Amino acid sequence: MAEKVIPLADHRVRASVPRVPDQWRSPDGPLSDRLGRPLRDLRISVTDRCNFRCSYCMPKEVFDKHYQFLPHSALLSFEEITRLARLFVAHGVRKIRLTGGEPLLRKDLERLIEMLAALRTPDGQPLDLTLTTNGSVLARKARALKEAGLQRVTVSLDALDDALFRRMNDVDFPVADVLAGLEAAQQVGLGPLKVNMVVKRGTNDHEIVPMARHFRGTSIVLRFIEFMDVGATNGWRMEEVLPSAEVIERLSAHFPLEPIDPNYPGETAERWRYRDGGGEIGVISSVTQAFCRDCNRARLSTEGKLFLCLFAQQGHDLRALLRAGCTDEQIAAAIGLIWQDRGDRYSELRAALQADTGTALRKVEMHYIGG
Repeated sequence: MAEKVIPLADHRVRASVPRVPDQWRSPDGPLSDRLGRPLRDLRISVTDRCNFRCSYCMPKEVFDKHYQFLPHSALLSFEEITRLARLFVAHGVRKIRLTGGEPLLRKDLERLIEMLAALRTPDGQPLDLTLTTNGSVLARKARALKEAGLQRVTVSLDALDDALFRRMNDVDFPVADVLAGLEAAQQVGLGPLKVNMVVKRGTNDHEIVPMARHFRGTSIVLRFIEFMDVGATNGWRMEEVLPSAEVIERLSAHFPLEPIDPNYPGETAERWRYRDGGGEIGVISSVTQAFCRDCNRARLSTEGKLFLCLFAQQGHDLRALLRAGCTDEQIAAAIGLIWQDRGDRYSELRAALQADTGTALRKVEMHYIGG
């Protein structure tokens, strides 16, 4: 067996301070990047910590007890996050997703949710405010999240088989507690609920049909995600990717499916529904069917770095502008310049980039900017 080598690198410092133009004005509407893609979705990581050690995100051999996570002083405060969110909303953002790490580990997160829920778009509409979680503490947090103004949650769940799930999260966490979290979220009205399953060939792909069978006939939408080459520590190999087309083929052998239209432009998941009316599933195919041309998402790290792609190599340090005393107008102008210069399309270029044997910079880790 070939030895597995995991490169160690800290990418948190790789960020440039954005340029503030000599002349600026208040945001006056939606932005588009160099490929004509609008800014609509902002994903905010509120912590780089997680209580799971899933191999495709935070492998234990790297993120062990000696790993140095960010100190609290480095994190954006709730007031700083809300200030930046307000500026992004003025530029066209309509949806905010809170991520991590595991976002529910951030102390007093409900207070941030209350602050973000009070924001309004230029035409007076509330934001689509969502959160992605591993579900480990969702059962006891669901009601408080809903009362704070959170609208819905997405729960990561990679297997129903308890032994396999414990191995995959690598901290021996039981699947029953995640299912209890889903039930609690349903009871308080955090919906429509989604469940994300990262599929690795040879690891958990035999759970595809059992997962579908479990969530069929419920209001929960199950989505299958191709194992992605995010970051530099998850040991990604193409042979472990199960193409979404094969996922659909396997499911169709048990439950006939038909494709349905996306909910909105730029939706990451390709949607399918059961022909017998048993609900719908989704597949996210960023490896085998790149959807870069519709990507309208920006990502804000827990320490205020703005990343324009999940596979980014470098960020833009908005925290530096916040703490240097820049005005809202200056920061908004800097954000505008960054987005308008955006040309990222890693997934479309993946094949060529994988073949490159040069000294390209490593991609930022997923736990740091959220999925």
